[in-house]
Amino acid sequence: MKNGKLQVAVIGCGGIANQKHFPALSKQADKCEIVAFCDILEERAKEAADKYGADNAKVYTDYIELLKDAEIDVVHVCTPNVAHCPITVAAFEARKNVMCEKPMAATTEDAQKMMDAWKKSGKKFTIGYQNRFRTDAQALKRACEEGKLGDIYFAKAHAVRRRAVPTWGVFPDKSKQGGGPLIDIGTHALDITLWCMDNYKPKTVTGSVFEKLGHLPEATEGNMFGPWDPKAYEVEDSAFGYIKMENGATIFLESSWALNVKDSREAATTLCGTKAGAEMIGGMSGKAYDLVINETTGGILTEEHISDTGAVAFFEGNGGGTPADKECKQWLEAILEDKEPLVKAEQAFVVTQILDTIYKAAAEGHEVQL
Repeated sequence: MKNGKLQVAVIGCGGIANQKHFPALSKQADKCEIVAFCDILEERAKEAADKYGADNAKVYTDYIELLKDAEIDVVHVCTPNVAHCPITVAAFEARKNVMCEKPMAATTEDAQKMMDAWKKSGKKFTIGYQNRFRTDAQALKRACEEGKLGDIYFAKAHAVRRRAVPTWGVFPDKSKQGGGPLIDIGTHALDITLWCMDNYKPKTVTGSVFEKLGHLPEATEGNMFGPWDPKAYEVEDSAFGYIKMENGATIFLESSWALNVKDSREAATTLCGTKAGAEMIGGMSGKAYDLVINETTGGILTEEHISDTGAVAFFEGNGGGTPADKECKQWLEAILEDKEPLVKAEQAFVVTQILDTIYKAAAEGHEVQL
């Protein structure tokens, strides 16, 4: 702490840092200031420091050097997925609080290393699942906690794009990301589903992973972000998982960047309980989210709609700013007031464990028991 404010460092100054973390942190100027910027491209770190940095903010190309600064309280890890583990572990060893972007890690083994380092550090740890802070997600969570749906025994986690393959950064690079849409956007859908169900005990997983459209030049037509390079595409274009929980509840996870379907739905869930069901509809940029609770009232099938508007990544809620703003505020308050962050590390670990196991089950061609 310096001048009553948390001293924040951001490692990785690319897209997610500029779109989400820097703007959100800047809106919490009463609680923090960004004092260190690190990126393998020094110019990118300098640009971020000039725009968002505190006076005398430092620029680094080596995160190990950054972590030697004893005045830094908080580290935000905004790098490609495979770098999450070594940077987060090193940050905890340097006794920093850590927010790591989603997913926690590319593999279960890496996620476990992060958990072990966190528990030894005594510091705060959270993962960037900002979709929990959307208005519809918060409303659905409250409905589940109040028992409105009853016993939730079946769910679908939706992360389906018709044609929205990201054409920037390292998204198609398997060596840096660990996978494609399953680990990139499937992680958000699964996180919301498990969180609303409050069920983090998976028993068995089966999965299918497809590389059907990514290498086809003709499939790039109509892509939301422009044509991708089929020759440089190294990850799946769609993946599906079937997860059975210890209590018998079942989850179907669907994810795609490119799939020949009519409707797209992202960062959304469908829940089926003994008293009622709930369905998030929408989720691609420019479409409104519509939360529908379906039940039986007086012997008649009824539907209750709870609607809001916004884009998939930064859904505009009613007051308090974007989900990213709300996430950032809650995270900083958790550190300052010694509270638990909304997104708990133990929960994010299970998300990574399930995603990793879907990849393994698909590769091995059989069900995997956890």
